[in-house]
Amino acid sequence: MTSLLDKMARRREELARGGLLRQRCCFAAAPGRERLLHPVAQAQAQATGKPLLDFAANDYLGLARHPKVISALAKGAEIYGCGSGASPLVSGYSEAHLKLEQGLCRALGAEAALLFSCGFAANTALMKTLFSAEDTVIADKLVHASMIDGLRDSKAKIRRFAHNDMAAATALLARHPGSAVLTETVFSMDGDRVPLGKLSHLCQEHGSPLILDDAHGFGLFESSSLPVFARLVTFGKALGGQGAAIVGSQELIDYLVANAREYIYSTALSPACCMGVLEALELIQQEPLLERLNANIALFRRSCQAAGISLMPSESPIQPLLVGESGKCMALAARLLERGFLVGAIRPPTVPQGSARLRITLSAEHREQDILALASALAELIA
Repeated sequence: MTSLLDKMARRREELARGGLLRQRCCFAAAPGRERLLHPVAQAQAQATGKPLLDFAANDYLGLARHPKVISALAKGAEIYGCGSGASPLVSGYSEAHLKLEQGLCRALGAEAALLFSCGFAANTALMKTLFSAEDTVIADKLVHASMIDGLRDSKAKIRRFAHNDMAAATALLARHPGSAVLTETVFSMDGDRVPLGKLSHLCQEHGSPLILDDAHGFGLFESSSLPVFARLVTFGKALGGQGAAIVGSQELIDYLVANAREYIYSTALSPACCMGVLEALELIQQEPLLERLNANIALFRRSCQAAGISLMPSESPIQPLLVGESGKCMALAARLLERGFLVGAIRPPTVPQGSARLRITLSAEHREQDILALASALAELIA
């Protein structure tokens, strides 16, 4: 016991010295349009009546607080209760799960889907269940940690190409034809997009299955027309909910049902969550949420350009501002917090050493004055 406690204490000290110690912060609910109150900003909020503005969440289309989504989730709880009660293969698979899977298939033109409680579990399950030590897998350098962890557990050989470098991907495919290729539609820390058409064509040329992490792109960018062997969709981003799914052929989904340990031995996603997500999926088709989001992205980039703020290239809601040193990045995020803006400060090992950044995320829910105020605050603080 003592040796374990000593090990934990040493690691904590190492992280603290490097400015990399991660700690939780509990947020309080705020009334109305604003979503959160942060303890550091509560005194200011009480004085000004203006709760903290959230530019850190992944609720890109503002659906997490949409009245129809909330109503659908509440109805689901009335029908099914708060949880599913068991794993999907015991008694946890309900009509709500089936309808959400069918809705995802309609949206993506796929045969089948399989629900998981979170995207990390879905990605690791997919990697561990599909691959083994006999396989070689080709992956973009910046694919999500959940894919990397799953591949490590599978013992597959990982060959990684420089981020979005199609020449490097071509060279690897030539050496390892038929190997699966992993990428993301929108990369979570850079905000840029994969040249998906080119990569899809390369995979077809070399007989390689394409596996797509669509966590940050689903609902925002169309990619359903391209042949994809397996696609990860998460519900906690554009859909404003909770959970995830793997979408693909019926053969793939049947194989995962029978073999994926994360699916077999986990309590099923709440049916109430499924009903909320299905409502969000339908709202994306009915309301001009994406138009509002794109207008907000364009406004923020124009405002930053006018103020001399150099953002990383991104057409997505993820708008990173490269800072460099971790301590400087944390200090800048803290100063923004004091002004009423919650912005993600991203440090190693999530990003490479020397590339700490503010990860600013935009939503269809943000107002023009919110965006202009943030750009103004950034211009003052980094001048």
